[in-house]
Amino acid sequence: MGDIDLRIEDAAAPDASREPFLVALGERVRSLRARKGLTRRALALASDVSERHLANLELGVGNVSVLVLRQVARALDCELVELLGDETASSPEWLLIRDLLRGRGDDDLRRARLALTELYGDAGRPGARTSRIALLGLRGAGKSTLGRRLADDLGVPFVELNVEIERVAGCGLGEIHNLLGPAAYRRYERRALEEAIQLYPDAVIATPGGLVSDPATLNLLLGHCYAIWLQASPEEHMSRVLAQGDLRPMAGNAEAMDDLRRILAGRAAFYGQADLAFDTGGRSPDDAFAGLRATLRAAIGR
Repeated sequence: MGDIDLRIEDAAAPDASREPFLVALGERVRSLRARKGLTRRALALASDVSERHLANLELGVGNVSVLVLRQVARALDCELVELLGDETASSPEWLLIRDLLRGRGDDDLRRARLALTELYGDAGRPGARTSRIALLGLRGAGKSTLGRRLADDLGVPFVELNVEIERVAGCGLGEIHNLLGPAAYRRYERRALEEAIQLYPDAVIATPGGLVSDPATLNLLLGHCYAIWLQASPEEHMSRVLAQGDLRPMAGNAEAMDDLRRILAGRAAFYGQADLAFDTGGRSPDDAFAGLRATLRAAIGR
């Protein structure tokens, strides 16, 4: 798993002679890998690039070919320019805007430009989204526990998007990942969200932790739901998942907490696109729910 790679990185890090561009390129690859929740071995298998080659790439050692970068970009489900550091791939906002405009004709782009010109600096937000609450965050944040209670309190349906993904795919999440791969999973995830939006004008939706990894799906959610990021420390995320009896997260990996911290750091800016953030850390379920309910009521009057 990725723990072998971490020791390689620590040993090679002091080399100050590395080309800054290649070092920055390696950091972007590692950040994207963390955002997707992939170990280096998983990325190696998905991209058909050796772990050693990926280790050198992430360290900024050697001169990587464009073809190898293209393979890595495809495996990470991103554009090549995102690896190369193009300005339009430099932040979550740029990625979301770029995804909305991708493939549009000149007329559409002109309308978008005019609309942005009119809206520039306008902080107004449509109120219709507040009838549908979406909870974001890593596993163990409390999305299911708090989401069910919030839905009951509001008198609206509770939607566990993982369950909807399994229904749409016709098989379990493990089978989707193992047999069909991460790209297929993201397609089912988006389709499940689209159906939930169509079926439930009022609802509380608990989303998978990695949903924010796909800009198109995140755009869809932000456009139709009032999003709340449930926050907690990496230690609390891990302890809550283990307390539920789920030993799967990075089982047997001595570097599990380091990997979890990287995933959280890689996704934090995307979780941060939510309308509201609420820290569940150090709270009992009852206290967390009371705090979340009061915060939501103060924010949108519900």
